[in-house]
Amino acid sequence: MASDFHEVRFPLDVGLGSRGGPVRRTDIVTLASGREHRNSRWAGSRRRYDAGLGVRTVDALQMVIAFFEERRGRLYGFRFRDRTDWRSGPPSKEPTPLDQRIGTGDGQSSRFPLVKTYGSSFAPYSRPIAKPVGGTVRVAVDGIERSVGSGFNCDPATGLVTFTAAPPAGAVITAGFAFDVPVRFDTDELDIDLSTFDAGGIPQIPLIEIVP
Repeated sequence: MASDFHEVRFPLDVGLGSRGGPVRRTDIVTLASGREHRNSRWAGSRRRYDAGLGVRTVDALQMVIAFFEERRGRLYGFRFRDRTDWRSGPPSKEPTPLDQRIGTGDGQSSRFPLVKTYGSSFAPYSRPIAKPVGGTVRVAVDGIERSVGSGFNCDPATGLVTFTAAPPAGAVITAGFAFDVPVRFDTDELDIDLSTFDAGGIPQIPLIEIVP
């Protein structure tokens, strides 16, 4: 485990009430002709979330305060379940070993990082998956599923798949998995609302994706 990352998930009950999604940074220069030059400042997207809407009870409030204090605010990263995008395939379906192509064998390489690809026709985006959920990763080589342990292992802290024997040259390697997003708090202060006695609230709990 990285020294600045805790392999623990943000409370699921609170996270279910969150909102947010992918963010990109694009520079746009408009010319005198009215045409534009556009340039992407980030190679990949970065997720942002606000989990404040998920705090509806005092118990949930206390849970978030404890979690925030243990992470020391922005100091330590942690896992977050994005309820709209947390599986290699559709969120409503269990992962299959054929969901995502993660590499092609060359007869020598035995390690392949998990990725999830978005789009297919014009400019597909391959997103690195560094925090798979332990026990959910399924892997196939040329459509034939390999067994965990005897055929491969996957490190849930890095998303790196390691085969016991290198796949043959030209073999298509695919995988299915559930995953979390590595994030941190994007604030060192929680603004807590105690306007009612039996319920508490935190108007904003900003979270931002990080590279673990």
